[in-house]
This record gives sequence, structure tokens and C-alpha cells, in this order.
Amino acid sequence: HGLLRKGEARQVVETFRDQFNLNLTFVDASAEFLEKLRGVEEPETKRKIIGNHFIRVFEREAKKIGAVKYLVQGTIYPDVIESVTATGETIKSHHNVGGLPEHMDLELIEPLKELFKDEVREVGYKLGLPEEIIGRHPFPGPGLAVRVLGELTAEKLAIVREADAIIVEEVKRDGLYKEIWQVFAVLPDIKTVGVRGDRRSYAHTIALRAVTSRDAMTADWFRFPYEVLEKISSRIVNEIPQVNRIVYDITPKPPSTIEWE
Repeated sequence: HGLLRKGEARQVVETFRDQFNLNLTFVDASAEFLEKLRGVEEPETKRKIIGNHFIRVFEREAKKIGAVKYLVQGTIYPDVIESVTATGETIKSHHNVGGLPEHMDLELIEPLKELFKDEVREVGYKLGLPEEIIGRHPFPGPGLAVRVLGELTAEKLAIVREADAIIVEEVKRDGLYKEIWQVFAVLPDIKTVGVRGDRRSYAHTIALRAVTSRDAMTADWFRFPYEVLEKISSRIVNEIPQVNRIVYDITPKPPSTIEWE
């Protein structure tokens, strides 16, 4: 859907097609998803649009292959909990749960539906998946669409994708990646005044979010060394000219959720 992290689609294709020799069909439907999300600002609406079109693309491509009966999804237990709580209250519709259309041509199979993320990783190790896949931080199904607040555009996606890549690179360089449950960039719908050279700038803000957790049901903000924050901030504002301010989200879950949308 074109909403993945930098280089992620390529990595998945290389892993399963080249390492596991699977007959994998890669479909780039990014232009379709961006068009469907044009002008949409409300996060629940974004999630439902993505979930619905996600299924429709699968159904369309399955018909091209022929004799495809099943859709296998990586739904995990926290997705189910957040989509429908015990009181019937929806916290967030995950694209693979509350965001699914009522009618589907494919039969749904969800083998991980009752497992938490740490349990899923254990399954991955037993199946022999590479560490770079198993150890990757959790990533929302709607992808960067829920890390760009407000309306989604190709430019905003490019900004948050590049900022996210810088953050992850610096965190890995300092050996902190495995200590953190999730670390990522958020692009709020905020521009602020700054100075670039000797001229006024009016540019985007990037919010840095990093948390520790075991199962994503509760989380605490990660205490970065100041020098790491300094390197992340310096690189983002110097390498991404559309950004002139970095803020750090230090809110636990609850009351916040890990993702902003």
C-alpha cells in the first residue's frame, strides 16, 4: 500500500522470494491507496479505508492467480483487544480487524490471533526466520498513514519515512534498538517558525516516539541518553529541509496509545 518504512517492501520480497524460495507475487498499489486517502483526516476513517481496500486488492490479485481460497493475516491479540474492548468500546480499528469489510470473497485464516508479540517472535525463531525480520519493531497495519496526522500526501509520507529511517539508524548505531519496544517518527499537522541560515523558515515538526513494553498493552517512554537525542535531532533538521523542529513524546500508555492515531 505504499505506507511502509524505508526499504521495507524490498526487504520482505528478498527474504521470502530469495531466501525461502517462495512463489511470491509483489503488487504495488501505493497510488491507489493514496488516492483513496485523499482529503481524509480522521484516523478511524483512514484505518477503515485502508482495511477495506487492502482486502479488495487481495481479492483482485487472487482472481488473476486463480483458485485462491484463503487470505492469511498476521493478526495478533493486541490488534483484537484495541479494535473491540470488553465494554464494546473501540480504541482503534486495526486494518486487519475492525477495518475489514463485512463481505469478503476469501476465507480468513489468522494463526497468530491469540498470541502477543513476544509469543509471535518465539514462533518466528522456531520457524527459522532471520533475526532482522523477527527483531523488527512492531509496525501498524495502516503503516505511515497513522504516523502522518491529518491529510496524507506523498510529500508528507516522504518526510516521515526519511525521519523514521534516520531515527532507527542512530538507535541501532548506539546499540539501543533491542532495549526499545518501538521507536519511530510522527509527523503532526504542525508547522513552526524557525531560522535556516540567516533566513526565516516555516516548516514541519517531527515528533520522536520511543517506548518500552512487553506486550504493547502498557508502555513507558524510553529514557534516551541526551547525546543520542542530540544526534537524532541534528541529523533530521540538517538532512530533511522541510523540518525545523523536533519534539520528544514522553507519555506512557495509558493514558496515551503508543501510536498517535
